[in-house]
Amino acid sequence: MAGLDFSELFRRYKEALGQAQSSQGKTVPGGGSMAPKSRVIKVAAIVIVVFLVFSGSLVIIGPGQRGVVINFGAVSDQVWDEGLHFKIPIYQRVEKMDVRVQKEQTEAEAASKDLQDTRSTIAVNFNIIPDKAGWVFQHIGRGYNERVIDPVTQEVVKAVTARYTAVELITNREKIRTEIKALLKTRLLDYHIAVVDVSIVNFKFSAQFAQAIENKQTAEQMALKASRDLDRIKIEAQQKIAAAQAEAESLRLQRQNITAELVELRRIEAMQEAIKKWNGVLPQVTGGAMPFIDAKSYTGK
Repeated sequence: MAGLDFSELFRRYKEALGQAQSSQGKTVPGGGSMAPKSRVIKVAAIVIVVFLVFSGSLVIIGPGQRGVVINFGAVSDQVWDEGLHFKIPIYQRVEKMDVRVQKEQTEAEAASKDLQDTRSTIAVNFNIIPDKAGWVFQHIGRGYNERVIDPVTQEVVKAVTARYTAVELITNREKIRTEIKALLKTRLLDYHIAVVDVSIVNFKFSAQFAQAIENKQTAEQMALKASRDLDRIKIEAQQKIAAAQAEAESLRLQRQNITAELVELRRIEAMQEAIKKWNGVLPQVTGGAMPFIDAKSYTGK
């Protein structure tokens, strides 16, 4: 209905009005007048005209949208907010643009500072600046994802990745994300697109580099285990040395406490113990001397 010509509406109105006028004064069989019928036709024609005009003149801008007004093919600076609006048929046309937050996921290839190839998946949350929807429609169109978001994101990722080595890209992931977001925000603002957030969904290196990292981690784990084993061996050796030193010190102290009187006392105690156990029978010895017990040494003891 929006493209219906005023001349067509006027022609239909004249036809309806002519039919109504030609029917005036006629009588129905039996002498009745057709005046009431002509009035009905007039009213119906007017209603049809009004409906056709207004149905092509009312525009509803939905939630999260903005209406870009186009006057005879030229984009105007006028941008309509959400709600009901009236446009001039034929002269004006309205294009609805989505200004809600959208998500675009971009695959980006780059090289690190130490020339390691990387592949990353970057998710960008963005929205068109509402009062600049007309500019975006006029200069970019609806394909802003492919024409602007993807190429700019790839360029920004390459610029940031080139500042860091491959290892730094792994260990400083949050810092890199922040730098990508800041740079992307500045670049897309030139196209009246606001960046809400940026996420690094995936970050991959070449198969050779990934294997090198795995080997390095394995070597570090083995070195750590060896270091722990060495520490354990050192501790065990120190414990043994400490035990040996303690035993030697004990023997040294014992030697210091041994005197001639103590040795004589221990000898006498041993002989007394032997006498207690003797049953009074001399041992039968052939071809040898009889055992002799020094009785004098026990005199007076």
